[in-house]
Amino acid sequence: MIRDIVVVGGSAAAVTAADALRQYGHEGTITIVSEERHTPYVRPPLSKGMLKGTETPESVLMPPLRADIDFRPRTRAVGLDRERRRVLLDGDEELPYDGLVVASGARARRLRAEDADEFVVRDLDDALRLRAALAGAGSLLVVGGGFLGMEIASTARGLGLEVTVVDRDPPLVRQFGSFLAEHMTRAALDEGVRIVRSPDGVELLGGDRITGVRTSGGETLEADVVVSAVGDLPNVEWLAGSGLGDPAGLLVDDRCRVAPGIVAAGDVVARVSTRTGRPRRTPHWGSAIDQARTAAQALLKGDEAPPYRPAPYFWTEQWGFDIKICGEVQPGSAAEILFGAMSERSALIQWTRDGAPVAAATVNHRMPLVKLRRLATSV
Repeated sequence: MIRDIVVVGGSAAAVTAADALRQYGHEGTITIVSEERHTPYVRPPLSKGMLKGTETPESVLMPPLRADIDFRPRTRAVGLDRERRRVLLDGDEELPYDGLVVASGARARRLRAEDADEFVVRDLDDALRLRAALAGAGSLLVVGGGFLGMEIASTARGLGLEVTVVDRDPPLVRQFGSFLAEHMTRAALDEGVRIVRSPDGVELLGGDRITGVRTSGGETLEADVVVSAVGDLPNVEWLAGSGLGDPAGLLVDDRCRVAPGIVAAGDVVARVSTRTGRPRRTPHWGSAIDQARTAAQALLKGDEAPPYRPAPYFWTEQWGFDIKICGEVQPGSAAEILFGAMSERSALIQWTRDGAPVAAATVNHRMPLVKLRRLATSV
């Protein structure tokens, strides 16, 4: 019988799992341990409204937790004893559990050592620190041209900074595919952003204060502020010695189960891709919420719980475009505009591969999520 449940992590996945456990009938204790000092908050505004100053730390907080959930901030999990069913905490404290939800998330990948003075945007404190730096700056260099990097660049350009983006690949191609990525890159260039390719990566310059980068072609790029937006790493180190965890993430089955009595959800989770056969994480808000609900049911109901059915959904705001995507823009897929035009800054786009839909997106265009999902799948 599961009486005491521990949730490791203070993310949206952790909160959703805890709330779902109550909804699905768990009457025992639920304890959430979070390394952060803040109560749970939403991350999407961090690279947008938080940097602009239109959002405050209070405005991004999630609704208060249920009174019957014990939330413990500033509490770091440092180990897991599966045999004794104990989560080991910093300070030699142990937290017993009958059921465990691992939602320890991910951290920003850095180009220097963890203790280096390197700007990143992963948590609320990161965003506040970067916002303060931008307030007194005239120029910004962003290393990384993915969603996060281009959102930061767009926000900074809107604040009037001179902005340069440098990456190995053309911006947004991995996320958008070439068709939409080219349109968004053109929008960035039209806003006065400089985009630089460095196929073999960059070297950060400066000592205690990072002042710029050297590209693989030998060019030196400098700015008042340099921020790294080069992906994230799953927080699995605390699981070392437990027989769980992998550099690719925490592997789960089709019900988000890791081991007997242990489930996982959110950015720490890796699933074996049916397309490539390799472990893969999908660190998006929608995935975290869906996995958390599945994990909660699996912990309480076992094989009777419904399996997790991935329904990729993510969004971004940059250069005046609000883009929502369902599905996955796969290599070799073809894009077709079903409605509107990118030149009109409003469009509905569908991607197909071998004649079957694989993804769909709205660009400054309202459409119910259920309809967008139908366009993204042949099922």
